[in-house]
Amino acid sequence: MPDTAALHFAEFPLQPADFTASLGATVVVAPHPDDESLGCGGLLALLRRAGQPVHTVLVSDGTMSHPNSLRFPAPARRALREAELREALEILGVETAQTLHMGLPDGAVPTAKATGFAAAVEQLSAYLEAHQPQTLLVPWRRDPHPDHRATSQLVHAACARLTASPRLLEYVVWAWERADPAELPQPSEVRGWRLDISSVVALKQQAIAAHRSQLLPIIDDDPAGFQLSEGMLAHFAQPFEVYLEAV
Repeated sequence: MPDTAALHFAEFPLQPADFTASLGATVVVAPHPDDESLGCGGLLALLRRAGQPVHTVLVSDGTMSHPNSLRFPAPARRALREAELREALEILGVETAQTLHMGLPDGAVPTAKATGFAAAVEQLSAYLEAHQPQTLLVPWRRDPHPDHRATSQLVHAACARLTASPRLLEYVVWAWERADPAELPQPSEVRGWRLDISSVVALKQQAIAAHRSQLLPIIDDDPAGFQLSEGMLAHFAQPFEVYLEAV
């Protein structure tokens, strides 16, 4: 479905780079290490250039990209991927000391009514209450990965607890490659726009490259391990990013 998604997103109006200054203090919520760079790395870089504070929430432990590796057991995979996340954020100019690592199981982030959901909502809402972001970046609600959809549910439930609701911008990752027509955004539910990131697209590419375990055979003892394909990466080399906002 990549052509369907690309044609759909191409119809969205283009916002200039300086639009980002209006978003204010921002928190990006990433289901896995690399989603922050793939989905909104350009926006994060532009926010920092505009002097806006940015903080990060990492939802899952990121260990299921190579679940059969013996040389890199789960704790080592988690440590590796968290180190890659720190490097990527530093490239984008994002402070990392206050990153929230929720440590939820990769591939099994809890959805509403599942065990662990309520505790995760409480943890996330407390973090957001402490940081008071004006804008929250969250995966598209029907992005075709269960962890992305679960993350969307967590964020919406956490926002319902806040004294002041932030502006919610949804970014796309797997919708580029895997979304069927029913999973794509509809005009009745969101307005979509593209952000011009041409001035920082090189920084975004450097941040993506920091996630080496998802690009190169660093974890080489799991033949079924995950790697981002060239086709998938091509979507994130474009001079714009796609965002969706509830109408």
